[in-house]
Amino acid sequence: MSGEEQVREHGARRRERVVRPLDEARLKDLALSYVARFATTCTRLERYLARKLRERGWAGEGEPDLAALVHRMVELGYIDDAVWAGAKSNDLLRRGYGKRRIGQALGEAGVAEAIRTRLAPTLAAQRQAACDLARRKRLGPFDRSAPDPARREKQLAAMIRAGHGFDVARTVINAPDEAALEQWVLEAEQEEGR
Repeated sequence: MSGEEQVREHGARRRERVVRPLDEARLKDLALSYVARFATTCTRLERYLARKLRERGWAGEGEPDLAALVHRMVELGYIDDAVWAGAKSNDLLRRGYGKRRIGQALGEAGVAEAIRTRLAPTLAAQRQAACDLARRKRLGPFDRSAPDPARREKQLAAMIRAGHGFDVARTVINAPDEAALEQWVLEAEQEEGR
């Protein structure tokens, strides 16, 4: 048998693989496998399991109780929305995203409003994130090209898309130099320290 025929035969066997419908044991295995591989939220796990049920079907008795399975994962300590949200929030802040964008990401993941409110970044953290984004993307005072109104508008838009408010974006883009931005962040830290 030639190499090409072997590849064709292997591909045919691969397509013939039949996916068995899920039952209670397989559904639990899928949930355990998912939480072992990924840090996740209750909502994301439930969405994943619902998608797998749609793809593979259900062969168990009665209707599958996804909420109970997710609740069991929480009881076992495999899922903690607050811990996941804190890590995600910190990651997005370090990458330079603003409060609005962080809130959107946490909301899409199904994190409760109370947790999102508790984890909202401080004013100093928001300002620092805006400065970090400007430094990384070479916006405002970090832009070495000649001043251009059209370029300035694009930079403002980039800051706003990253979740920063217009006032924050304008302050960063219009800053005369890096020292002015550092002072701006320091003022917020001192105000919070009072």
